[in-house]
Amino acid sequence: MSLQLPELPYAYDALAPAISSDTLHLHHGKHHKAYVEKANLLLAGTEFATLSLEDIVVRTATKRSSKTMAALFNNAAQAFNHGFYWRSMKPGGSTPSGQFASRIDKDFRGVDRFLTQFTEAATQVFGSGWTWLVLDRGKLRITSTANADTPLTRGHVPLLTCDVWEHAYYLDHQNRRPEYVQAFVNSLANWDFAAANLERAELKLAAE
Repeated sequence: MSLQLPELPYAYDALAPAISSDTLHLHHGKHHKAYVEKANLLLAGTEFATLSLEDIVVRTATKRSSKTMAALFNNAAQAFNHGFYWRSMKPGGSTPSGQFASRIDKDFRGVDRFLTQFTEAATQVFGSGWTWLVLDRGKLRITSTANADTPLTRGHVPLLTCDVWEHAYYLDHQNRRPEYVQAFVNSLANWDFAAANLERAELKLAAE
């Protein structure tokens, strides 16, 4: 079973002007597609070929001393990260509400404080990487990962992510990452997706 490039959950022009159609065509149709294709080439004939994408990422993370396994991890992890990123956005965005907002208030002492911390974390990532909202041992946390790394390798449950690789924003915002991050937080972030991920994770934990 080969990995597949997921379709975007919205039209290519649906996130404009914060993220243009040109950026999404390049980011999804070129970058994400290339990660999926390279991962499939590296998976062929390996013990990981029948695993889910998440399991491939976790299983290869500990084998990165091998150049081949490092390449497989990087491409599989980027395929996962990008698929998660597309779902972390929606046209017009949303705001934390209901029980999810209550959890944020509990763990970050207020929604506004949380959004400020998330914005600062994403803006301050050095080089290429990702900023995430995760569930870590029952508590919400903001964390950042470099390059292709992902919370899956740390035992965290990802709830939402912002891609801060330059190819995510350079066509629209050039080197003004803070401008892109503000647009992500204010008009793109899909906190309903994050809330659903949190509810699913906590139901799973309760059942274990």
